Amino acid sequence: MKAIYKREIGAFFHSLTGWLYLAAALLLMGIYFTYFNMLYGEPTIVSVLRGSIFLFLFAVPVLTMRSLAEERKQKTDQLLLTAPVTTEKIVFGKYLAVLTVYAVPVLILCIIPVILSFFGEFGMGVSYTALLGFFLYGMFALAAGLFFSSLTESPMIASVLTFIFLFLGYMMSGINSMISRTGNLVTGFLSAFDMVGRFEKMTGGVLYVPSVVYDLSLTVFFLFCTACSIRKRRYGMSGRGKKIVLYDSGLVVLTAVLTVMVNIVAEKLPEAITSLDVTSNKMYTLTEETKALVSEITEDIRIYVMANENYKDENLDKTLRRLESSSEHIAVTYVDPLVNPLFYSNYTETEPASNSLIVVGPDRSRVVDYDTIYGYEYLSSYEYQITGYDGEGQIVSALQYVTTDAMPKLYAVGGHDELELEGQFRQAVQKKNIDCEPLLLLSVDQVPEDAQALILNAPLNDYSEDDVNKILDYLEKGGSIIIIPAWTETELPNFERILAYYGVSLTEGIILEEDSNRYYGQIPYLLFPEIVSDRMTEAIAGSIVFTPYAQGLLYEEEAQGISYAPLLRTGETSYVRAYSQEELETAADFRKTENDADGPFVIAMRAEKTVDENRISNGIIIAVDYFFTEDADSIVPGNNVKAFGNIIGELVEQDGTDALLIPMKPYSAMLTFSTGAAAIVGLLSVLVLPAVFLLCGFIIWFRRRKA
Repeated sequence: MKAIYKREIGAFFHSLTGWLYLAAALLLMGIYFTYFNMLYGEPTIVSVLRGSIFLFLFAVPVLTMRSLAEERKQKTDQLLLTAPVTTEKIVFGKYLAVLTVYAVPVLILCIIPVILSFFGEFGMGVSYTALLGFFLYGMFALAAGLFFSSLTESPMIASVLTFIFLFLGYMMSGINSMISRTGNLVTGFLSAFDMVGRFEKMTGGVLYVPSVVYDLSLTVFFLFCTACSIRKRRYGMSGRGKKIVLYDSGLVVLTAVLTVMVNIVAEKLPEAITSLDVTSNKMYTLTEETKALVSEITEDIRIYVMANENYKDENLDKTLRRLESSSEHIAVTYVDPLVNPLFYSNYTETEPASNSLIVVGPDRSRVVDYDTIYGYEYLSSYEYQITGYDGEGQIVSALQYVTTDAMPKLYAVGGHDELELEGQFRQAVQKKNIDCEPLLLLSVDQVPEDAQALILNAPLNDYSEDDVNKILDYLEKGGSIIIIPAWTETELPNFERILAYYGVSLTEGIILEEDSNRYYGQIPYLLFPEIVSDRMTEAIAGSIVFTPYAQGLLYEEEAQGISYAPLLRTGETSYVRAYSQEELETAADFRKTENDADGPFVIAMRAEKTVDENRISNGIIIAVDYFFTEDADSIVPGNNVKAFGNIIGELVEQDGTDALLIPMKPYSAMLTFSTGAAAIVGLLSVLVLPAVFLLCGFIIWFRRRKA
């Protein structure tokens, strides 16, 4: 076998065939690498591999077509057939040779993740798992090409047969969709030939065991078929040729049956075994909290995915399958909106987006909109990038909702030009399974008894004395409240009575910062404050929040019956100036003057007032009127929303409701390169490296020709 291997490797690299393949493969990979990794900063090489797959529809036939067909055409196969070496060693020697040639660019590609890891957080597990899938796909394709080469003496026919086989495997997913959107017996059979689909499953951040089994088992099957094909020629002229052919035919059938059975068993294994999460932050692995919650579910829950299964979101599907395999009471069903367009009307009036979920419990249901599954950072009006995956968190929230009899209520006081909670902030409330309802104090005699908390979100007009009395009565009963004062030139004396209940008042003016590291852009009143350690800031510890137009909170730290805990604080170089809104917009000089009060200032705090021996009124005061807005959150994607969700959750938990909140799992940030570095690396990978291999091949070929 060693002699055959050396002979085949020499044939590849003593001619232009092997060198041309290496140059072409490295050129294509270099183009994709430069585009996706260097220019767009993708933190994995998945896109490089997905793009390169198409090359092997043409490369594999070229690599394998001469392996056996050319030998047969030139009659040199007689030397092999009469040599004192087994048929299996002939096949394996030739196969290892083509596999070695195929492996060279793959090995070079293995170096890229190591290099790129120096430029930021790189998805090493995702990249190397995708590389494994890419290599296994090549192993299978080469084994198939070698088999087709053994069937004919024409390299061209062998090449065409291999190309057709690989092309059908490449297009099989689309072919199945054309035959049936919902799937049938025919598509079920044809899906066994979806080779690229198996590779794709290895690129999504999981080591998909059935894909590994599929590629390895079919590699063995095709190599065995190749050995049988050669053995048929080897013993065809002898007296025992027919017996060997019949024996091998039976073995081929048996091997085919075993291959099918092995793959069926692999597909039927539990999701936790077949899909091994290789992402750095365990994107698809259920948290221990989720597992505990699911194990306690005793009633049947159905999760409907509003999508054709052929067009499902793979990330979401991984989470759903893990949940389904974790409990006998959870079942996942895909509903094709084109086949059943009004299915959603049984649960909601508004048609949900594709891949949205409808979680149905024994008594009620919830729609999990697909837009909430991912976190986004909007780069411009037409561009955004995905920053995180929240599939587990949103589904867990829905499971809690449909298995819980009651929901705590948050009332947003209105009627005074307050800011409304925007999309992501409303979603944060919903994710905590808190019912947020508007409240007009004029229309009620008192704050509803089921109120877990109130929110006063930056009112621009003053409250009436009667409104304030209703709020203070609620607080005297141990109520909780979030107070967000607005920065306004209008006097709000009644609203200030609510602040005074907690012994708090506001500084006159807006806080500015001298330290350029503590504000956004060139505008010193768009602040990045210090996050003070507290149970309400645990979710955002180590990150930054954005607080534009902040005011300072003034209070006596030793106030009787009240304890304070700062949450956000400005820096030592901050100061406050009494600007009007018009003055602030037109100001050109923000340098500190002797009339400005020195910082630091507390701009958000937790206040706990002892009402009586058994009751405490909890107040959260945040002197930043635009803190809970999507515009502010877009500057520090998700952090302001995360802070809001944690604050709301803590207030509810203090009132006895234990809601489980699974945080969004962040994606790796994009890599960043200078224009010069990207140009140099692009030049090396696209031109220099392929040219070196091509030049080596030409020199060797030319010397052998001259000799």
